[in-house]
Amino acid sequence: MPANSELGHQLRTRGRAAGRTLTATALTIGALSAPSHAGLLSPVLNLMRPQVEAKISEACLRWSAMGNRSLIERLTPACQALAAPTSRCLVAETQSSGRSLGVISELLAGRFGDDLEVVVKRCAGRMLGLSPETFGKLPLRDLAERFNSLKAQARR
Repeated sequence: MPANSELGHQLRTRGRAAGRTLTATALTIGALSAPSHAGLLSPVLNLMRPQVEAKISEACLRWSAMGNRSLIERLTPACQALAAPTSRCLVAETQSSGRSLGVISELLAGRFGDDLEVVVKRCAGRMLGLSPETFGKLPLRDLAERFNSLKAQARR
């Protein structure tokens, strides 16, 4: 068999193997994002919990103390106490909503996207003793923008 034919055969064989690998990877990712397999990503979510808790605590202080150093000192323990159960709720709702892969992607990218918004709304309902779907149509981004504008007005 000439060398160039052997090379062509190897490339075709490797190409098919690579295609099978990509297909298997895509199917695995699809399976991991399905609600029935959501628990498979829980170790990753639990590894991210300390960072999520820190962000929740920072946001709590930023929103509640509005830069007032005295309030920051007094509210720090409360915000830290709120962060732990909130992060546990977010992990649980991420898993039960079947949005684990999307949430992990958004967290790694450092953005608040559709998947995180759904999970936050579900968690807010759960933490208030309501149905997870209670805040489904609540425009979180609009509320955050409104809150930020009210906060800016209060500083003036």
